[in-house]
Amino acid sequence: MRSVLVSGLWSIGLLIGCGHPPAARAPAALPLQPTALHYTGQSYVLLRHGQPYFIQGAGYQTDGPNRMARLRACGGNSIRIWDETEAEPVLAQAQAQGLTVLFGLWVERETDGFDYDDQIAVDKQFERLRKIVLKYRHHPALLMWCVGNEVVLFATNLRAYDEVSRLIAMIHQLDPDHPVTTALSMDSARTVWLLRERCPGLDVLSVNVYGDIARMHRFLKEGGWTGPYLISEFGAKGYWPGDAQMTPWNTPIEPTSQQKREFVRLNYEQYIGSRPANGLGAYLFFWGNKQEETHTWFSFFDEQNRETPLVGLMQSLWSKRVPDNQAPVVAQVFADGRATTSVTFNASSAIHQAQVVATDPDGDSLSYAWEIRASASRTQLSAYQDVPMPILDGLIDVADAAQVRFRLPPRPGAYRLFVTIYDTHRHVATANLSFRVASVDALP
Repeated sequence: MRSVLVSGLWSIGLLIGCGHPPAARAPAALPLQPTALHYTGQSYVLLRHGQPYFIQGAGYQTDGPNRMARLRACGGNSIRIWDETEAEPVLAQAQAQGLTVLFGLWVERETDGFDYDDQIAVDKQFERLRKIVLKYRHHPALLMWCVGNEVVLFATNLRAYDEVSRLIAMIHQLDPDHPVTTALSMDSARTVWLLRERCPGLDVLSVNVYGDIARMHRFLKEGGWTGPYLISEFGAKGYWPGDAQMTPWNTPIEPTSQQKREFVRLNYEQYIGSRPANGLGAYLFFWGNKQEETHTWFSFFDEQNRETPLVGLMQSLWSKRVPDNQAPVVAQVFADGRATTSVTFNASSAIHQAQVVATDPDGDSLSYAWEIRASASRTQLSAYQDVPMPILDGLIDVADAAQVRFRLPPRPGAYRLFVTIYDTHRHVATANLSFRVASVDALP
């Protein structure tokens, strides 16, 4: 189900175990497999119809006009989807744009309440996924199958691993032409070791990695993985502890759009674009607009499809072509004359001031929009607010200038003051200030 190069000819081989070179087999007749893994004697490379294929991809959703075409124009070549919800139109659009698809098969997680001791439920899931594989296994845009997303995160029942292995074996049987991976987070090297031991058919290990990308190779080494790997999610630092800096009231501080750009640039160049041994490429997160902690944290586009600095950055990194026009650059946000990322206010009717310092690389004129929203609520580490918090009206006097005056929300609590900067070429830059409204007796 994977092919290897032997004496200048392609042959069909089976990857034995996790992270070990495949054994050579007799030459196979053409046509070549749509997707295959090739061991050079030193590292693995991914092949697409027999040609080396380095993934320059992005996580994708279908709610934006022309975003797939924009991805292709930037030099991207692949998209990742997490389930089959809109698989048919997405695959068709990808094929029309010359893109491939990392097809996610959604596997239920123990942390979400799924019981892997419930064999009836496990078998029902298995049958659901089997039908999906049968339906899409011959689609020309299909690149690879991904069995679940962080399925074994904090899993205590080892049957979760065994079911991943059973699903991998099923896919191999039904579709020998596409490798199979599973995506995990970097919570523990033990997870990697367990996948190696209990999922011997796993072809590629995928990792979702953000702020701790610098320790990813050590993580794989500690888990004993020596085979091909894929970065299934990467981007700016996340909002979870360990990635984000926290306010004293435990609200994550969101980087500005410029800080996100610089973080992604540095880490892409060092850990992805340098094409390290066994690295097959990466999918950035997220080629769309998404609410997760905030409506701006992971969004590469705003609700009107205007582009953040990350879109132009990826064009530069993927295609080596700097955009003709670039997004504004946010330098700093000030509250009452002080540069800060978080502040506590005493509840009062006083008027406060905020200012953003931003420039445009092309000299475009800039416009501004400010808004106040309550901070997103989370009840546990893995839960997040997936619907944007409503804008609190009537608190900002004039919201379309670089400097504004605002009043505090009447209720104590955690809030964010957002500012969006627009140029004249459908670009946006973003920043926000976390603040808390506290009563006098609650102040330190």
